Amino acid sequence: MLGKLFASPSLTFDSGTCFCFSSPDRTTTAPIVNVNISNGVPPHMLRAAWTSILPSRKWEINSTAKTESLVLSNEDRKTWEACRQALSTFKFSVEDEDKILGKAFGQIHSPYWGEERKKEVPTLELVNEVLDYLRSLSLSDDDLSKLLKKFPEVLGCSLEDELKTNVQALEKEWSIKGKSLRNLLLRNPKVLGYNVDCKGDCMAQCTRCWVRF
Repeated sequence: MLGKLFASPSLTFDSGTCFCFSSPDRTTTAPIVNVNISNGVPPHMLRAAWTSILPSRKWEINSTAKTESLVLSNEDRKTWEACRQALSTFKFSVEDEDKILGKAFGQIHSPYWGEERKKEVPTLELVNEVLDYLRSLSLSDDDLSKLLKKFPEVLGCSLEDELKTNVQALEKEWSIKGKSLRNLLLRNPKVLGYNVDCKGDCMAQCTRCWVRF
């Protein structure tokens, strides 16, 4: 039994995430694996291959940080894996890629979004557009790796209405561009997602407010 669970390919679990695999559309009861990992167990010791348990039906992700779940169809799962591949340049682990995408697109709860972020399955085109734009700001892949670790939600921000608009505002209002912009984004990448300016009259959207700048 344990040999089957450790088959390749595999997903690695950490202490903050519980993954459940099931096939709800089968007529017979399918095996369900709940992996809850205590802090005392090294993450690399626990692996489970969803392909060996789940033929080709659904992929369900549960986050223990807050009760959330995502059931992906075969098509959506392929899209998710393609987005993972777009992040492979940065040498993240599979679980880190899932966390980055999950936090960016509402699959894993992030205080940054508050309650406003709907769950989405991102498209490869969308992820690549954001990454390409960030590279155009003189950010190297090493810079992007640091930025994504610090602010994974950037992938879920609007390219036109937030990222580009905010970069233009930084140049127009504060003359921040070029090397100064790069240094700012590495230090405080969340500025890319600011879309509220309460001007001191709090609107309870502090994580996205320019007053923090």
